[in-house]
Amino acid sequence: MLDPDGAKERLAAWKGRIDQLATDTRAMSDRLQELRVTVADGNGLAEVTVDSTGGLLDLRLGPRIQRVAPEVVARTIMDTIREAKRQLADRSQEIIADTIGTESAAGRAIAERVGQQLRDADPAGDDDQHGRW
Repeated sequence: MLDPDGAKERLAAWKGRIDQLATDTRAMSDRLQELRVTVADGNGLAEVTVDSTGGLLDLRLGPRIQRVAPEVVARTIMDTIREAKRQLADRSQEIIADTIGTESAAGRAIAERVGQQLRDADPAGDDDQHGRW
């Protein structure tokens, strides 16, 4: 026989879980959108800031660049952007774990995708284009 009261309780519990997931997902999205990472290279040549998508927001060059070959400055900038994106990926995955968790398939998929997009992305846009003007 069907138990209408039991079905109502299961439905209410399911709705509560869905509502909580929606709240957690909104919190995750808000925190990810606000995320910014700033990284400076160890030699004081460059400091970069990237936004939540890994896009370059700011680049500051130190006075030491005048004493360093241009190709070293360029390589340092690119390496610093890669490091900023790596840190961004780490922080993004922490936010995902803190908000929606990584126990669910959806949480794991989101964390994996964010990590792949930020860690695997070439800041120049295409590995074959290095060194070309």
